Amino acid sequence: MRIGKVAEQSGVSVRSLRYYEEQGLLHSTRSESGQRLYGMGATERVVLIQRLYAAGLSSKTILELLPCIEAPVEQYTPLVAARLTQERDRINTQISELMQTRDKLEHVITTAVGA
Repeated sequence: MRIGKVAEQSGVSVRSLRYYEEQGLLHSTRSESGQRLYGMGATERVVLIQRLYAAGLSSKTILELLPCIEAPVEQYTPLVAARLTQERDRINTQISELMQTRDKLEHVITTAVGA
């Protein structure tokens, strides 16, 4: 699949896809004319990368965790489990803080409308 098609299907810019390749997060082959060609799972991988970025993970952390996320559960080591648990806990804290902020905004909105 060509880079434009992956970009279209995943909702990510072509530039972002090139960046993901530079960071080692995404891999492609080249056609005879030098165009990037991606495998069938590329779109799903890009969506996962986007979600991990949105959750606050750095490209370095994503690079470390992607093989763990995509590996069969039997291949998890205690170190992998600990790393995934650490990221999950950080995300849970972030969600909690966002919910508190949302509740505060909701209170202000409700108070302003009721005034």
